[in-house]
Amino acid sequence: MTLRIDISGLPSERLRFAASPLAELTAMLHVLAEPGHHPQHAEWAAKVWAVLRPELAERLREAEFLWRSSQADFLIPARPRPTLAEELDDVDRIDDERYVTAALVTTCGSNRVHFGASSPLTDATAREWALALAQARGARQEAFAERLLADPATVRARLRATLEECAEAFFDDAWAGVAVQLATDLRLKNHLLRRQGIGAALASVSGAVTLAPDGDCIVVDKLQDKATAAQSAGVTFIPTVFGRPHLVAVHAPGWQPVVQYPVAEPSPSEPVSLETVTLRLEALAHPVRLRLLRTLARGPHTTGEMAHVWDLTRPEVSRHLALLRRADLVTARRHGRYVRYTLDLPALTALGTDLLAAVLR
Repeated sequence: MTLRIDISGLPSERLRFAASPLAELTAMLHVLAEPGHHPQHAEWAAKVWAVLRPELAERLREAEFLWRSSQADFLIPARPRPTLAEELDDVDRIDDERYVTAALVTTCGSNRVHFGASSPLTDATAREWALALAQARGARQEAFAERLLADPATVRARLRATLEECAEAFFDDAWAGVAVQLATDLRLKNHLLRRQGIGAALASVSGAVTLAPDGDCIVVDKLQDKATAAQSAGVTFIPTVFGRPHLVAVHAPGWQPVVQYPVAEPSPSEPVSLETVTLRLEALAHPVRLRLLRTLARGPHTTGEMAHVWDLTRPEVSRHLALLRRADLVTARRHGRYVRYTLDLPALTALGTDLLAAVLR
C-alpha cells in the first residue's frame, strides 16, 4: 500500500522543503481534535481547551472534520508563505468547486471518496451522495456538509475567521516555539538535497519515504495504493512538530503533491503480557485486518464504510473485526443506528516494544 509520486524529468530544485504556518496550525488543530494520537502534546491540548473562548471552541468543533481524520488539501499549502495571513489569502483564491469538494472529502471521513468529474455544488447525484456519506459520519458532519453546499461563501469566511482567531488564541505563541525546530530541520534537508541529491534528502524525511531505484518516483507508505505526478509544479515537503507521528500527503487530482512529515521520532510505550502480545500478533496476521486497522487509524468507521472502502462484503468485515476486538485492538460503540469501530491506539503503539520485551525475557 503506497502512494507513488512520479518525478520523472523533474529538476531537483522543483523538490522543495519549506515551513508552512497554515500546515502547522492544521497539525495543532488535529492534536486538539485527536489528543489520543499525540500523547506528547496532551498537556498542551488540555491547556488550550481550558482557555479557549466558548464561541471559538464551538467553531472548532463544528469544522473539525477538516482536520480530524484527514486534512483538507487546501490546508496543506503546496507553496508555503512566510505568514498565516498570506497562506489564508491563497486559500481564498481557490474556486468554490475545488474548495467544497476537498472539504467534503474530509467531512465524509476518507480521502478515498471521490466525486469524479461531478461537483456536489452543481450535480444533484454527487450532492446526494456527499450528504449521505456525511450523515453516516454523524450529525455534526451532516450539518456542516449541508451548510457548505448551501452557502459556501459564508462557510469559507467563517472558517477563515476561526483560523485567524486561533492564531491569536494559541497558534502565534506555539509557532514561535516550534519555528526554530522547523528551521533547523529545513537547513539539514536542503543541505542534503544540494550536496547529496534527492535520495539522501528523502531518506532523512522518514523511513516511509523512499526514492524508487530508477529515480523517477517517490514512494510513500500510505493507507491506499495511489499514484500522482509532480509535473512541472514539483513536490513540496513540509516539516511539522505537532503532526508527529503522522505522514500527511496531498495527492488528489488537480492538486500539487505535498508531503507533511514529522521532525521527531515517537517515544516507546509500556509493554503488556506475552499472552496479549501473542493474541494481537495472531490477529494482525492477515492483510485485510491490517487494512482495516489503517482505516480505523484515521478515526471511527462503520462496518459499511470499511466494506465500501476495501470492496468487501459486510459479513467479511464483521468477521475480521470480531478477531480484532477479541485481541482488544478495536472497540465498538453505538451512535444511533450506526455502530462505529475505533482503533485502540495505545495497544497498537505498544506492540513493537511489547514483542521485544517478551523476546528478551
